Amino acid sequence: MFSQHPTVNDDLPNRIISGAILVKTNVKQFTETAAIFEDGTVEDIDVVVFATGYTFSYPFLDESVVKVNKNHVSLHKYVFPLQLEQPTLAIIGLIQPLGAIMPISELQARWATRVFRGLVKLPSVSTMMAEIMEKKEKMAKRYVSSQRHTIQVDYVPYMDELAEQIGVKPNLKQLLLSDPQLAFQVLFGPCSPYQFRLTGPGKWPKARQTILTQWERIIKPTKTRVLTKKRQESMSILLKFMALLVVLGAVYLFL
Repeated sequence: MFSQHPTVNDDLPNRIISGAILVKTNVKQFTETAAIFEDGTVEDIDVVVFATGYTFSYPFLDESVVKVNKNHVSLHKYVFPLQLEQPTLAIIGLIQPLGAIMPISELQARWATRVFRGLVKLPSVSTMMAEIMEKKEKMAKRYVSSQRHTIQVDYVPYMDELAEQIGVKPNLKQLLLSDPQLAFQVLFGPCSPYQFRLTGPGKWPKARQTILTQWERIIKPTKTRVLTKKRQESMSILLKFMALLVVLGAVYLFL
């Protein structure tokens, strides 16, 4: 279960509960009109869809620049080809993260532009190749052998890895001393792109406030019928209650 890329879909449980989707064992064999499963059950079928994913390629590039072999590709941190004399080409978004692709693509693009401008230097080819081989070995040990598991990355570690290249990774030790509230949100809250705008190139003045209020924006769409507490009404009820006590007290004294 943990040796393959997970699929998260909040609609799937409801479909299973309602019976719209049936959970079956592995397919043992196909006949002309049916599928026979390992548990012995048989289902009449019209169409079989093999959800095996995609095969990516770059036919517009020479293989000497980017060579793809069964979805395996050698790119420095999944971005830069090694074969070019100068780093003038970057592949953005060629990753399969355990998380969102677009925030990663943004950091990849920020890093690439700084490399293009000469503000950041890449390591030697031998160093980059050694790192690529190390990543491939770790991936092979962690995931089942499949064309689907060739560009896997863990969201938070990979985001931090890219942020270090740009110089925008938050310094948690400094934040704990200077801004504990923000440090708590960065450490225990969602790893949102805003935290990579707190410092360094591309710093955004509103990043701190945006991080501190992100949970409010997450919950906001679920509040379709917000009941606001009316302070004036509560005060008027209290005054009426106090007036009633005064009247009852006066009646008691005069009786």
